[in-house]
Amino acid sequence: MQKRRLSTAEIIYLSFGFLGIQMGFALQNGFASRILQTFGAEVHQLSWFWLIAPVTGLIVQPLVGHYSDNTWTKLGRRKPYFLIGAILASIGLILLPQADLFIAFLPALWVGTGMLMIMDISFNISMEPFRALVADVLNKEQRTLGFTTQTILIGIGAVLGSWLPYVLSEYFDISNRAEDGTVPLNLIWSFIIGAIVLVVSILVTIFNTREYSPEEIALIEKAKSKEIDQVEEVAPKEKAKLSDIFTDFVKMPETMKQLSWVQFFSWFALFGMWVFFTPALAQHFYGLPHTDSSSELFNQAGDWVGILFGVYNLVSIPVALSLHKVASKLGRKKTHLYALLIGGISFFSIYFMPDRYWLILPMIGIGIAWASILSMPYAILAGALNPKKMGVYMGIFNFFIVLPQILNGLIGGPLVKYAYGNQAIFALMLSGVSMIIAAFLVLKVKDVDDIQIKK
Repeated sequence: MQKRRLSTAEIIYLSFGFLGIQMGFALQNGFASRILQTFGAEVHQLSWFWLIAPVTGLIVQPLVGHYSDNTWTKLGRRKPYFLIGAILASIGLILLPQADLFIAFLPALWVGTGMLMIMDISFNISMEPFRALVADVLNKEQRTLGFTTQTILIGIGAVLGSWLPYVLSEYFDISNRAEDGTVPLNLIWSFIIGAIVLVVSILVTIFNTREYSPEEIALIEKAKSKEIDQVEEVAPKEKAKLSDIFTDFVKMPETMKQLSWVQFFSWFALFGMWVFFTPALAQHFYGLPHTDSSSELFNQAGDWVGILFGVYNLVSIPVALSLHKVASKLGRKKTHLYALLIGGISFFSIYFMPDRYWLILPMIGIGIAWASILSMPYAILAGALNPKKMGVYMGIFNFFIVLPQILNGLIGGPLVKYAYGNQAIFALMLSGVSMIIAAFLVLKVKDVDDIQIKK
C-alpha cells in the first residue's frame, strides 16, 4: 500500500484551513502592537507583551504534536486539534480589539494581553497538526508541492488580514479614528471578519480531507520496509508516553539539528519586524515621537503597516508557485539560501528608503524570504523524519521558531530603549543581520531527499 496521489483540488482543500489561520495571524502580527500601544503599552514594552506567543508555542506545540501522533477519533487524527484551536482563536480575535469593554473589571491592557495569550495558544494548537497533516497525507513526490500550496494559501490569508482595515476605511467608510484609549472601528470589524473566515476555512479542510487511519499507516510502513510480514509488527509495541518528547528531542535527526540554526536566525528577524514595524514607521517616516500612540497620523501609519505587510504576503504567493520549479533545478538548499539573502538585504534597505511608498520595494524582498521560510525548511525536514513521529517532531521543530522569538522578546525592548534611543528602526536593521546569518547557515544543512535523488 502506498499513499495515493492527490489531485490539485484535494491538495488545496488539504491546506485551505491555513488561509483562515494566517488571516488571523496577520491581523495579530500587523495590528497587535498598535492595539497594545492604544491601551497604554510603551514602545520598549511591546516585545515583552509579544513574549506570550513564543512561550505558549514552546509548551503547547510539542504537546499537541505528541498527542496528535497518538490520537484517532471519528473526526480523525489531526483534525480535532486544529478545530478546537480555530474556535478558541476566533474568540480571541473578536475580543482583543474590544478589551476596553471590560475596564469595569480589569485595565484594558491586561484584558488585551489575555486575549493575545488565548489567540497565541489557539494558533499554536492549530499550526503544527496542520503541517503534520500535509506530511501525513502526501507522498514524497507531492510533499514540496503540498507545502508550496500551503504557502500560497497562507499568503492569500495574510493579504486579506493585512489589507482589511485599510479597505474597510477607504472603501466602506468605516472610521479609522477613535478616542484615546479605544481601537478604531475599522480595526474591530477586521478582527470580527477574520474570526469568521478562520472557522469557515478550517471546516473546509475538515469536510474535504481524508486522513489515513493507524492501520493504513502501518500498511504503508510495511510496504516501505518490506522486512516484516504482519501489520501488527509495524505498529508501536508500547503506548507512547509524554516523556518520549524529551527522548525524541535528544534523538532528533541530523538534518533537523542543522535546520534548527537556520530557523533560529530566520525567526529572530521576523519577530523583530512584527513587533517594531509600526513604531519604526511612525517615527522614521511620519516623524512622530515614540510617545505618540493615539494621534490620527499614528493610526494612518498603522493602516499603512497593514498595506506593507499585505505586500510581502502577496509577493509570497507567486514566489511560492515558482519555488517548486526553482528548487527542482537549484536544490532546496540553494533556493532557501538565496531567498534569505534577499530578505536580509531588504531589511537593511528600509532605513534608506526616501518615503513610505518606497517601502513597497523592500517588502517585495521580504516576501521572497517569507515564501521560502514557510515551505523549504518543512519540505527538507519531512524527508528526514519517521512518519510515526511526524507530529511530535514538527512540534519540537517549533522550538527553533519560538526560542529566537523569546530571546528577541527579552532583549528587543531594552535594545530599542537604551541602545537605539527609542528609535525602533534599528530593530529592523538587526533583523537584517540575523536573516543574512540564517542564509549562510543553510550551507551546513544535509537534504536527505536530495541525496537520495542524486544517488
